[in-house]
Amino acid sequence: MLRKSLMAVLAAGSILALAGPLQAESPNGEGPLFENPREAVTWRREELKSIERLVRQLRFDLVNNRDARGAEPRLAELAERASGESLLPAFIEGSHGRGSEARPLIWEEWEAFEAGFADLEARVAALREAAEAEDYRLATRELSDLSLSCRSCHRRYRY
Repeated sequence: MLRKSLMAVLAAGSILALAGPLQAESPNGEGPLFENPREAVTWRREELKSIERLVRQLRFDLVNNRDARGAEPRLAELAERASGESLLPAFIEGSHGRGSEARPLIWEEWEAFEAGFADLEARVAALREAAEAEDYRLATRELSDLSLSCRSCHRRYRY
C-alpha cells in the first residue's frame, strides 16, 4: 500500500516537472508571469524604484539642464516601464502582506487601480510631448503632475 502511494506521488511529481513551474496568474487575465506572488512583489518593488530613479533623472535633464535630446532615451524607457501593460501583471491577487507595501484594497478596487495606470500613461505621454517641443516650463509642470499621479495612487493603495 505504502509502495503504491509512493509510486503515485513520484508519477505525479514527474508529470508536474515536465509541465514546468507552476505560475501565478495576474488578476487582469494577461497570463502567468511569475512563479509565485513573492517573486512578483520583489520584481514590482525593484521596478517601481527604477521608475522613481528615472523620474529624478528626467527632472535633472529637463528642469536643471534643459536638455530634451539628452532626456529622449530616458523618456522612451519611462514610457515602456511606467505602463499598466508592464506593471499590472505583477499585482497578483494576494501578493500583499510580508515584504509588500500593497494594500488588499487594490484587488477590491481593481478597475480604479487600473485607471490609475491609465492616468500615469497619460502623464508620461504629456511629459514626452512637452520635452519634444522643448517647452521646459510645461515639462516642469508635467513632471509635477506625473509625481502627483504616483502619490495619489500610493496614498490609496500602499501602506
